[in-house]
Amino acid sequence: MKIHYFPSPEAANTLSTDELRDRFLIGGIFRPGEWVAHYTDLDRMIVGGAMPTGAPLLLPNVKETGTEYFLQRREIGILNLGAPGAVCVGGTRHELGTLDCIYVGQGERDVSFEKGSVGQAQFYFVSTPAHAKFPTAVVRRASVRTDPIGDPAKANRRRINRLIHIDGIKSCQLVMGFTEFEPGSVWNTMPPHTHSRRTEVYLYFDMGDDIVVHLMGEPAATRNLIVHDREVVLSPAWSIHCGAGTGNYRFVWAMGGDNQVFADMDPAPLNILR
Repeated sequence: MKIHYFPSPEAANTLSTDELRDRFLIGGIFRPGEWVAHYTDLDRMIVGGAMPTGAPLLLPNVKETGTEYFLQRREIGILNLGAPGAVCVGGTRHELGTLDCIYVGQGERDVSFEKGSVGQAQFYFVSTPAHAKFPTAVVRRASVRTDPIGDPAKANRRRINRLIHIDGIKSCQLVMGFTEFEPGSVWNTMPPHTHSRRTEVYLYFDMGDDIVVHLMGEPAATRNLIVHDREVVLSPAWSIHCGAGTGNYRFVWAMGGDNQVFADMDPAPLNILR
């Protein structure tokens, strides 16, 4: 498991393109037959992927957590980005279709990922520390109904699908969902914002050969990352997180921190961006 330590805003402004990508961008989390994870100092969030191709892949014990087993003092949100598969929790098998999500709370010792009968399941997960236990819960893609927001004239017509949140699946601190764009719309999170009380992780997906130019950094000293399909951007509390693609796409957002209020944001007006 790779550990990511983040530079200060001032230090981030001095990084080369390769150094910036090494600190803030994660690729290659979906590897056939493997479980891949990265430990960050963004509120100790762990992010990764599991692609079972034969025997089930177990959520392993890792020394980085300093605990007897992975979820002893953690919770985890799992979103299936691929073909149908299953996640087993404590002996109970939960079938997950494409874009179905499962939350597993603190204290669950036995968690595994299983392939389905057709196609390749791709399980994306984000884990945060937890101090209280909440029950395992599943939310189906078909049950998530959100009205579109944004303006087609500004190329940001989109749907924000909240999965793990105050009014949905309950958790200790993890908040998770995904945003999807209508054809012709490409801008996400514009105007941008920061939220010093929470940190965030983005996974861009369903991009094909398109790219996203992801803007990050302090509002008055922005930097950019070129992001490809199924790559992850790590966003510290001091950084904006927005971008535009060469085509429409989806992205998973996940947050951890002091609160779970989705609208708790510090706006960064367009006129201060540099």
